[in-house]
Amino acid sequence: MKIMLSVGEASGDLHGASVANALKLLQPDIELFGMGGQAMQAAGVNVMYDIAGLGVIGFVEVIKNLGKLFELRDNLATLMDQEQPDALVIIDYPDFNMRLAKIAKAKGIPVVSYISPSAWAWRRGRAKDVAGIVNKVAAIFPFEAEVYREAGADVTFVGHPLVDIVQPVLTKEEAYRYFAASSDCPLVLLMPGSRQQEISELLPVMLAACELIVEKLPDCQFYLPVASTISREMLQNIIDSYKVNITLTSEYPYDLMGLANAAIAASGTATLETSLMGAPTVIIYRLAALTYFFGKFLVKIPNIGLPNIVAGRRIVPELLQDAVNPGAIAAETIRLIADTAVRQQVLSDLAEVKVKLGETGAVKRVAEVILEVASLSNREVIK
Repeated sequence: MKIMLSVGEASGDLHGASVANALKLLQPDIELFGMGGQAMQAAGVNVMYDIAGLGVIGFVEVIKNLGKLFELRDNLATLMDQEQPDALVIIDYPDFNMRLAKIAKAKGIPVVSYISPSAWAWRRGRAKDVAGIVNKVAAIFPFEAEVYREAGADVTFVGHPLVDIVQPVLTKEEAYRYFAASSDCPLVLLMPGSRQQEISELLPVMLAACELIVEKLPDCQFYLPVASTISREMLQNIIDSYKVNITLTSEYPYDLMGLANAAIAASGTATLETSLMGAPTVIIYRLAALTYFFGKFLVKIPNIGLPNIVAGRRIVPELLQDAVNPGAIAAETIRLIADTAVRQQVLSDLAEVKVKLGETGAVKRVAEVILEVASLSNREVIK
């Protein structure tokens, strides 16, 4: 059996790797190939197109990169013809992957959508579009499953994969030793995203905030886990322009989150990871002005941070657009560290989020769904 996978950024690469490992456990002789990154390659996927440097966000940014994206789409379509997969698994990266799914549908290749377009948050009409293209939606949130089911999609609620994935490897003592960190000093985690565009936009303001934080908390320690899609040299070049010590790391990211007194993170999957590890997080995001202008009319939910969406209320601070400035970031971060009452309430709320994300076993359930779809006789497309 052959399965083609398509992801477009670092978070999807981690999900793809987890799915690949689960598929190999269930069917050891399975062939896995497609577009991904280092994590998928390490999991045994034949990565024919590397995602490093691929991720682009926002309306304006996508327009600028259309040529590259069209060429990549055409190359992956040719790959389908050459390899004849039994199924295509698309993971996140929605606009690109849904176009790829249309091509697969036209070729009679069944499609499984995992980490599907966030139709529950904005552009609800997309749910019907997805339902008309893919054979199965593997939903990670209960409210996501409901939206897609109402749109006519064949849906299986699998639970959230991060419950399986986000697990420490080291003891706290081992982690402090590994990261050469002090348990007596506050530790702040910087997570500016996995795309070069996000980092260029958000890391400088994070670093300026860190300069303000050390004025109030002079013994504060700062760590930045490096995404597989990002160059350390690029990060270091930005960091060198600021008067603050930042330790770059690449191993044991969840153990590091478990040590963090607070995190400053770009809105996205990483904020659920910090939530599961009990790290109170200041969520920040800034888009091109035109992208944000259109987005205000399309987004139909009050919060953009995933922990707040899952909780159903604002439990951690969100800073958007002009509010993403050093003073505001520093003030919110210091409050999460130093205000005992605020900190305890946030930790209690994060524990609630963890419960709402469901039980372990999501990744195995996704793999079972994929094998079921791929086993359709003669690759007959589900109507």
